[in-house]
Amino acid sequence: MSGETNLAQLLRTLRPVRQPGTYVFCSLPSLAGVDLSECIGMFREAEGPTVILPQATADRLQLPYSYRAAWLTLTVHSSLEAVGLTAAFAQALARAQISCNVVAAYYHDHIFVAATDADRALQVLQELAAQE
Repeated sequence: MSGETNLAQLLRTLRPVRQPGTYVFCSLPSLAGVDLSECIGMFREAEGPTVILPQATADRLQLPYSYRAAWLTLTVHSSLEAVGLTAAFAQALARAQISCNVVAAYYHDHIFVAATDADRALQVLQELAAQE
């Protein structure tokens, strides 16, 4: 498994960046009519597939959503086997009263926070990195 596993090193080198745009989570009865290449992420739940899309795409497809999010990427290459990273940044964001929805991908962790909280969330994450 590649990527960093040392928690202290991970926290020191979080380097969060905000991806441009606003994103939404949509729960769909099926993926019919959805071009998966436009999706940021997809997960199959018992109730139906959930897709993460740019808000503009969801609006164009007239898909319902209730949560508008900013997409933050931790640019450190974290291992999928790393222990404690999600807990550390989730706790820091929780102390600031910021909810987060996390997607762990092969190279990076991606955090979706309410669009209105994006700047504060970036600040919290940068402060967390500076503490290490």
